[in-house]
Amino acid sequence: MPSTPPNARQGAPDPDTRHPLPHAPRVVFLKPHITRANIAVGDYSYYDSPDHPERFEDTNVLYHYEHVGDRLVIGKFCALADGATFIMNGANHRMDGPSSYPFPIFGGAWADHMNLLENLPSRGDTHIGNDVWIGYRSTILPGLTIGDGAIVAAHSVVTTDVPAYAIVGGNPAKVLKRRYCETDARRLQEIAWWDWPAERITANIAAIMAGDIDVLETR
Repeated sequence: MPSTPPNARQGAPDPDTRHPLPHAPRVVFLKPHITRANIAVGDYSYYDSPDHPERFEDTNVLYHYEHVGDRLVIGKFCALADGATFIMNGANHRMDGPSSYPFPIFGGAWADHMNLLENLPSRGDTHIGNDVWIGYRSTILPGLTIGDGAIVAAHSVVTTDVPAYAIVGGNPAKVLKRRYCETDARRLQEIAWWDWPAERITANIAAIMAGDIDVLETR
């Protein structure tokens, strides 16, 4: 007989488990590894990487400085492949003068001009919805919203908002197809299965993974 999956007899796995797959240390639930106040990650969202996945907030969330004030918010049940990278607003430079070089940050007498780095352009917070799959080595630019159920293809550069349940790819990423029409996407967002109690999700895994909207609406 096949071996019993971890936690099969105990119901849903614990979302605060740091390494949910004992045989695959490259996979981590992200929420327990987040220490920054300006990053929020929902339950069961995971990152899969062979290169220190527990350091996600340092290696994959770039130019994220507290004084800038922007936040990265990742929903529940998201799947992030190796190299998924979030560029935050701290990456911005001045572009309204002869040079874009950030002289003041390097100190010395240059630091007297820190005022020149105030009020740099900002696109605001970055929001990743629930049940979003971000493919291998994709890059998300600052201030975007990726809707629930969206999929970002490998090596994509996302420069604009992504509709719920859309599949995008390329550089810059564009909508390749819709997983569901807008009406059905709204129905799925109203169902919001990701907000169900763990016991209800566990009892309806088959319907969530392989059922249809009509079935989910009855659960």
